[in-house]
Amino acid sequence: MLFSAFVRLAGPGHHSRLGRLSAALDPDDAINIQFTSGTTGLPKGATLTHFNVVNNARYCAKAMAFGREDRLCIPVPLYHCFGMVLGVLACAAAATTMVFCGESFDAKATLTAIDKHKCTALHGVPTMFIAMLDEPDFSLYDLSSLRTGIMAGAPCPVETMRRVIERMHMKEVTIAYGMTETSPVSFQSRTDDPVERRVNTVGRIHPHVEAKIIDGSGNLVPVGSVGELCTRGYSVMRGYWGEDGLTAEAIDRAGWMHSGDLATIDADGYITVVDRKKDMIKTGGENVASREVEETIFRIAEVSEVAVIGLPHPYWIEAVTAIVVVKAGHELSEAQVLSFCRDNMAGFKSPKAVVFVESLPRNPSGKLLKRELRTRYADLLKEG
Repeated sequence: MLFSAFVRLAGPGHHSRLGRLSAALDPDDAINIQFTSGTTGLPKGATLTHFNVVNNARYCAKAMAFGREDRLCIPVPLYHCFGMVLGVLACAAAATTMVFCGESFDAKATLTAIDKHKCTALHGVPTMFIAMLDEPDFSLYDLSSLRTGIMAGAPCPVETMRRVIERMHMKEVTIAYGMTETSPVSFQSRTDDPVERRVNTVGRIHPHVEAKIIDGSGNLVPVGSVGELCTRGYSVMRGYWGEDGLTAEAIDRAGWMHSGDLATIDADGYITVVDRKKDMIKTGGENVASREVEETIFRIAEVSEVAVIGLPHPYWIEAVTAIVVVKAGHELSEAQVLSFCRDNMAGFKSPKAVVFVESLPRNPSGKLLKRELRTRYADLLKEG
């Protein structure tokens, strides 16, 4: 339905009520209690305002150069910031057409919607893009209308990003980084960023948002050094609903939101997320970023998905462990994975064990639940 046709459905009474409601609104009113994904603990109610989400949607739309001629396919859930802000509100801000392909994600239905409605943009988490690329009938769909979109919600394997750009024609696809508590996007690549920047970083800071990288004592680290990423600005939530203590832990007295993510920012302002602080593996006195190991394993042609975690070990304290999903119709052995890793990374980073599973645990919005994997396999290596 065209928005102009939708507006014509309203009568005088609707317009009158709309005027009274608009006059009663304040930009800083809490409009949405958006629960976090709960990937590292229990979900918390991030309290967001009109000012938070409307402005974030506008800047996300600008980063993709959205206009009236664009059509965004939205397969991500609307109860999540991805669908609500980066999808619906971004389209509303730019007068862009919204295309909904189903009540929940289905790779075939999404590809069908893109083909049928000639969508120019597509949103999704990396697993959604992987599922579409691996769809057996992928080549039968015409995706040549695609131009841009957002891949977010989880770290994107470099190889997946390259396949999306080449096989799905999304030459201007952007990577976005943020968290529910920041409405959600703080960093985003631009449509004209070099491909290398878009596959290896999550872009640069959004307008009117500040960022810094700090060490364990709260001091700024040099450019290019690893530390915790913090952001400040209009997008930071009012707080966790009914949780003043948790709010004080997340937002310091100067208004900085502590992300819990380890990252670097280069001299040009591009950010690279290294890992979650809680996902950093300490093995044999060395720190290993799980994402680096995942990126290496993902280069194995037979691998569909991979998650790397640290498991308790009597000698290593934590042992690097790879949980691998193999592509349908393919075979892969633990020895092959270990050999590939030893040939392509430092020995202390290579997995000590590989576990093959049919699927990885994820929450309803598609985010990987590593804490569930750590619990499930906690006793796997305790005997050494």
